Amino acid sequence: MAIYIYEAKDLFHWLSTGVDMVVLDVRNAKDFARFQVESPRPFTLVNISYFDFIEDEEEAVARVPRNRAVRIVCAKENSARYVAEILDRHGFEVGYLQDGISSWGNLLVPRPVGRGTDYELFQFIRPGKASCSYGLVSGKEMMLFDPSRNLDFYLEFAAQQGCMVTKTFETHLQADYIAGSRDIARQTGAIFYANDGDFKTSNNPYTPLRDGETLRFGLGGPDVRAMFTPGHTPGSTSYLIDERFLLSGDTVFIDSVGRPDLGGKAEEWAVMLYETIRAVKRLDPNLQVLPGHYIDWREANEDLVFSRSLGGILERNRAIYEIDNPATFVAFIQANMRPQPEEYATIRLVNANLREEEQVRQEELDLGKNECAASAYAKAQQPRSA
Repeated sequence: MAIYIYEAKDLFHWLSTGVDMVVLDVRNAKDFARFQVESPRPFTLVNISYFDFIEDEEEAVARVPRNRAVRIVCAKENSARYVAEILDRHGFEVGYLQDGISSWGNLLVPRPVGRGTDYELFQFIRPGKASCSYGLVSGKEMMLFDPSRNLDFYLEFAAQQGCMVTKTFETHLQADYIAGSRDIARQTGAIFYANDGDFKTSNNPYTPLRDGETLRFGLGGPDVRAMFTPGHTPGSTSYLIDERFLLSGDTVFIDSVGRPDLGGKAEEWAVMLYETIRAVKRLDPNLQVLPGHYIDWREANEDLVFSRSLGGILERNRAIYEIDNPATFVAFIQANMRPQPEEYATIRLVNANLREEEQVRQEELDLGKNECAASAYAKAQQPRSA
């Protein structure tokens, strides 16, 4: 049989449409445990190290499920090609992922989430990071919110929409992935907006936001209102689009809220987050919340979009939002604290333009799922509601 070379977008399509196949990850157990392929639908994922195939080919091959297509994933592509050749000789229908796991980690999947008379709003899901960025298109312009470092994707998407990127916004100084606003602004001339609360000590050439400030397109389009929502970081900012959509960054998640301990000031930032939560509860419950991250695919709706009404989120996370005093909220945060990944400190410096890293090192730093929710690993969570 011919060996099939596939791309990350192909893998996502197969997984999201429920194609019956085996995903075989041939990385070592440590790397597999740190970061692996996840899917909106159930699928078979098997981890058998490349070295197992070298040491005992017959035994390793016997562990691969038969009579189903096999799609191999590895770190750099070469190991997957080697294992594909072995499985091909043993009669498997087999393919391997082009450019390895980093291509999955950088994949962006566009989803339309809403439109008005003169605009359309898109969610760009990054399955490998469990994160979302956003594009707001009106006329010949596109605004970006929390773009990743996959610049080619955003620029190609803008070209497909017949527009140019004119503004790019950050909800906060990211710790879990390398942000793209600085490079997009440099490449396109777009204005880079951010909150002084996070960016004042950075070396980024950004335009400071004011709380309540309204940003607009050059001609028509919806209003975009900046709403300061400190807590996850001191400069965390949400954006209200057309008074219909709340781009909440890492402040409001569909399940839980953003953890306020990543800066090493858990108690101080938790008090800020408590006050922000009180302000969020006063917003229109019909607002559609569009978060910066998700914990798992169960949070997506039937269209595989991460969006819920604010009222639904308040009910879904009632145990958090009904906390009625700062001390109890701080205690909740402390009960859910856990070590942050070591690379987060370096990522913050890169995003503040206070440290440079080679592209290969950026790929390494940028790989792996986020850990930004306050209760992703809570000892006890409330049952999930629809």
